[in-house]
Amino acid sequence: MTDAIEISGLTHRFGERVVVADLTLSVARGESFGLLGPNGAGKTTTIRLLNTLLPVQKGEIAVFGRSVRSEPMAVRRVLGYVPQQLSIETALTGRENVEWFARLYDVPRRELRARVDEALAMVDLQSEAHRRASTYSGGMLRRLELAQALVNRPALLVLDEPTLGLDPVARDSIWQRVLQMQHDLGTTVLLTTHYMEEADTLCDRVGLMHVGRLQAIGTPSDLKRGWGPGSSLEDVFRHYTGAALAQKEGTNDVRPAARRGARRLG
Repeated sequence: MTDAIEISGLTHRFGERVVVADLTLSVARGESFGLLGPNGAGKTTTIRLLNTLLPVQKGEIAVFGRSVRSEPMAVRRVLGYVPQQLSIETALTGRENVEWFARLYDVPRRELRARVDEALAMVDLQSEAHRRASTYSGGMLRRLELAQALVNRPALLVLDEPTLGLDPVARDSIWQRVLQMQHDLGTTVLLTTHYMEEADTLCDRVGLMHVGRLQAIGTPSDLKRGWGPGSSLEDVFRHYTGAALAQKEGTNDVRPAARRGARRLG
């Protein structure tokens, strides 16, 4: 059985600047994989190449055995994507936003209403679906984006810093839904985050990128093991990237409920 993601020799340049350099990695089906690194490491470029939003210049990417280079439409059909920047149309209601994405994903018309209802239910927004998105809180907007990404029942869910700027309660709400979905449907998850405790708690494996190159890869426990008792994933991050994490209020605060949920659903 092929892996969910297979990347081989991936290199990408913007002009003369190399932003991804000979990247090779694989992500197993059903795995939760964290792609970590400081700003400018090449994470988002890698995700955009995977999502077919950028053309592959050199190397190969396959998603469930489908080539991103030669079969982009087949790849798009199995993907759900939550980008860094909000993609919500605030003049539309929550339901209208999800319906719009359902049409973009070419969900069959006879299934559209049920699929939209299902996606809204998964993020607990049924009762708020009639409201314009402009009235939603930050956490609700992120849940709405997750509903958009789930409406086509993706086999691979790609999350690019999905909880950036959210308070701990809103972050916990997002991750509980992702964990439940992964547990129920076996969805593969690829995520980026600057919250190291999130990655430590939620990811089966992580890869650390710096200046476009993969510096280390493994389970959080394996990566921490070489740094002595009490070491954190942030210590490993600092060692391999030489970069200081931005100190944000709540950066290392993943609520106990999220940790319990991760253990319960794992």
